Amino acid sequence: MKARIALLPGDGIGPEVTSAAAQALAAAARRFGHTFELRTFPIGGVAIRQAGEPLPTTTLAACLESDAVLLGAVGDPAFDGHEPARRPEAALLALRRELGVYANLRPARVYAGLEGSGPLKPEVVAGVDLLIVRELTGGLYYGTPRGVAADGSSAHNTLRYTRAEIERVATRAFEEARRRRRRLTSVDKANVLETSRLWRSVVTETGRAYPDVSLDHMYVDNCAMQLVRSPARFDVIVTENMFGDILSDEAGAVVGSLGLLPSASIGSGPGLFEPVHGAAPDLSGRDVANPIGAIASAAMLLRYGLKLTDEADALDAAIVEAIGTGARTEDLTGAADPAAGPTRPGAPVLSCSQMASAITERIHSFRAVSSISAL
Repeated sequence: MKARIALLPGDGIGPEVTSAAAQALAAAARRFGHTFELRTFPIGGVAIRQAGEPLPTTTLAACLESDAVLLGAVGDPAFDGHEPARRPEAALLALRRELGVYANLRPARVYAGLEGSGPLKPEVVAGVDLLIVRELTGGLYYGTPRGVAADGSSAHNTLRYTRAEIERVATRAFEEARRRRRRLTSVDKANVLETSRLWRSVVTETGRAYPDVSLDHMYVDNCAMQLVRSPARFDVIVTENMFGDILSDEAGAVVGSLGLLPSASIGSGPGLFEPVHGAAPDLSGRDVANPIGAIASAAMLLRYGLKLTDEADALDAAIVEAIGTGARTEDLTGAADPAAGPTRPGAPVLSCSQMASAITERIHSFRAVSSISAL
């Protein structure tokens, strides 16, 4: 296969983890005989400094012309005081809208050996393997009207959903559940919000076409509690934009680190693939970031963006093998502060680049004997 992949390293640790993911993609291309054309373009704070806007027209055009887009992170404290349209985060919202990626798939899996890496008890998180399907182009983040009063005394946002928006993301969630353990939890706030009552109604109607998938409904506050009390109970969660943003970040604590979480944003055109962790400017340039979320996002790019299942399995297997041999970045050693080092004496700590090498070298030896389940 020949494929064009747009790389958007972005801000903070974005360039470091994107480099790791690009190495993994290059290794998969060599292992399976593909040609991936990887081209790099600016986005976020870097783009504001270079081109005066967070999403330059050249970057957007390149993304629309590519087969898939791999993003690092956007966000820079230097622009926190700017108007919303001139902040780095505006680029991400605009890119999602222009690509038409309405469904964000965020898997959260506890890898064997990392049960004690997070704040929850190992017996609580053992065996966790869930998928959050987040509606991505509607809700509060895109609703209009929005703004701040001229005198600064008030501000307003609009929460709006249409039946069509809910139905298409619900259909995607049911399809994903059908490929997994056939259990879907729809999360809303139907006891308070009219949009949530419509959400619950449409998801229920959509579910009639999937009698083989068990559907239950849960209020978002209860879901947030159950994610830390009994996360293994969940298979697939589907929810609206803001709820999905919050719950998927909470899942980072469940699995041990935000640095482990990948995501795939898909629609009718090129998919957008990115780790969940954000720019983390305090870690930028120190070579201590965890690249697993970015490499796992590259695996999702292969699986969902290019339909290359064996190649995606190779990346997923390489991550599992590297962790299984004891490879750890600082965030996985149990240290509350990365600068303080690991809390387990003698635990090996790898840099971002070292972890990337540990994973990449295993891609070359991958044999597609038995397929690894899609995350």
